[in-house]
Amino acid sequence: MINNTEINIFIENEYENFEGNVDLAALTQDAQKMTEYLLSKEEWVKNSCLKGYDCRLLYFDAVLCSDEKIHQINLNYREKDCPTDVITFAIFADSPEEERFIFDNEINLGEIFISLDRTAIQAKENTHHRQSFKQELYFLLAHGILHLLGYDHTTEETLQTMWDMQKEMIEETGINV
Repeated sequence: MINNTEINIFIENEYENFEGNVDLAALTQDAQKMTEYLLSKEEWVKNSCLKGYDCRLLYFDAVLCSDEKIHQINLNYREKDCPTDVITFAIFADSPEEERFIFDNEINLGEIFISLDRTAIQAKENTHHRQSFKQELYFLLAHGILHLLGYDHTTEETLQTMWDMQKEMIEETGINV
């Protein structure tokens, strides 16, 4: 891990009428484990936006929302008129290096939005070969974390690399999904 950096993650469920059950405390704790695991992998950090940086605190937020909300975000920010499963606003990674903002030795990576509706649909359809809602949710959360750290998928090969990393982040931390 990069010099014992503290990690602070805030996950909020904006989707009050969602019919499924999401344990925010467990999800937050497990997001912490996944992030710590990623930061413990020297090669992964070297290929991330954190290469060459040291900080006392690293933090990000995740928002669980409806298809309606993520559709609006997708339309407003990506000009895509449809819902999607996960959108990441990678504040730190997407900024040019000379403009990356570090305040009081803290790095704000950004924010992840995950549609609980899409998560449920994709789990049911086995879109990412995840058989349960929880498996799909964790897969999407890990995907968002990788995006926050500057990972992207512009080809099938880079997408598969990210999916392999996501799988490893979940499996190697002993998270029960």
